[in-house]
Amino acid sequence: MAEKMLKITLVKSVSGRLEKQQKTVEALGLRKIGQTVVKKDNECTRGMIFAVRHLVEVSEA
Repeated sequence: MAEKMLKITLVKSVSGRLEKQQKTVEALGLRKIGQTVVKKDNECTRGMIFAVRHLVEVSEA
């Protein structure tokens, strides 16, 4: 059985945001607006997405 994957896209700028949110976006591997990464769907990834949910768009890959 294949593991579920999530497609995460940065849609808003991190400048002016809390340092913790900036570091979370960086830890997800996102650097520029419009950039997309594919990550495994697990509790750790979901928690990071939840912390910056207002900055990213998420869909199943």
